[in-house]
Amino acid sequence: MRKLILFPLAALLAMALWGALVITGVSQGWGRADPGPRTDVAAFFAKTSDVIDTRNRGTVAFVLIEKGEVVGEHYVSTGAPVTRDTLFQLASLSKWATALGVLKLVEEGKLDLDAPISTYLTRWQLPESDFGTEGVTARRLLSHTAGLTDGLGYQGFEPGTPVQTLEESLTQAADPMEGADGQTRVGIEPGTKWLYSGGGYALLELLIEEISGEAFNTYMKRTVLGPLGMSRATFDLEEAEAAGLAPCFDAEGATCAYRRFAAPAAASLHSSAADLIRFLQGQMRGAEQTFLSPDLAADMAAKHATQFGIPLWGLGVFLYAAAPGGGYVIGHDGMNFAAIETTARLDPATGDGMIVLATGNPGLAAALGADWVFWHSGRIDVREFGAMLPVTGALLIAGWAAILGLAGFIAWRMRRARKQQNPV
Repeated sequence: MRKLILFPLAALLAMALWGALVITGVSQGWGRADPGPRTDVAAFFAKTSDVIDTRNRGTVAFVLIEKGEVVGEHYVSTGAPVTRDTLFQLASLSKWATALGVLKLVEEGKLDLDAPISTYLTRWQLPESDFGTEGVTARRLLSHTAGLTDGLGYQGFEPGTPVQTLEESLTQAADPMEGADGQTRVGIEPGTKWLYSGGGYALLELLIEEISGEAFNTYMKRTVLGPLGMSRATFDLEEAEAAGLAPCFDAEGATCAYRRFAAPAAASLHSSAADLIRFLQGQMRGAEQTFLSPDLAADMAAKHATQFGIPLWGLGVFLYAAAPGGGYVIGHDGMNFAAIETTARLDPATGDGMIVLATGNPGLAAALGADWVFWHSGRIDVREFGAMLPVTGALLIAGWAAILGLAGFIAWRMRRARKQQNPV
């Protein structure tokens, strides 16, 4: 009788162990193509460049960095040539730079990351909410945990279309991506859940302007872009066009026009590959010109948000995977109006990183970024977990079915043996 009681517990334990094994295995690349040996940097660069040449339908800039130094650059275009100095519109990758601007205010003692942002604002305030607004802090805005339910994603304004003011956009964005609410407001309890919010970064742009007393682009050039040596970078589209902007191609490879944004902090940094190299180099541990204080840099790259128990977000950066030397591979992706896709990823501990800037190639930058994360860390990019869910589910179900089937067979055999030993 005791065996019959313990038997279901053993089956449950086996199912739990199988689940842990599958999740661990998937996170370490079960079912993913072998990226080649980590030591063969030249082979990885050549393979990635070949993928770009095969798939390109617009423009691509690709940079590979090892131990703080550039080891490969590859630039292609179906239109006007692009180089390491050509500017690209970065879409949501802009948020990473904006986060640095916010943290500089903290470093200067002008901003408390954990104070209600309402104490700093005069031009616009969050509307009243059932959850209050006191829990909306800069820390939570940076990590998308402030309870904002706007769902933005900005599409931007086409040439000739009036652009909203920042305050108008915060109240009701006129250019939301499909399915986004577009109203920057507190819809859930702050601090309880990760929800991506472009409106939160529009609010951080307003915060920067209110505290600094400067226009956002002016402040960012003075405190972030300039000190990092990003001499051509700008949040202003007209300045970028004058400096030399990559041709814009849409998802079908046809030429298109760049758009303007009411909240450039969230979507409209323009940078060259050369400037982004300096951007990454300034955030490597042990770099001669470390941009942030060690404590703030560590806080930025630490876990501040999770999803399903998985570390997901720092302060302005995505946590793609556990890094080989400790901490996380950090960075940000960007995508706008089915034309622009960008990514920059960095292991701050080792100084290894990669950059992909593209137009006309939906999905390419994210895919190459995920390839690099797996090659560098031996773990899949956490953003790939969604795509891996069917495989993960199939493996879990198959394993659990086998365990239950085996358990049922053994239980049947045990009952049969007991009957034979104790016939009625």
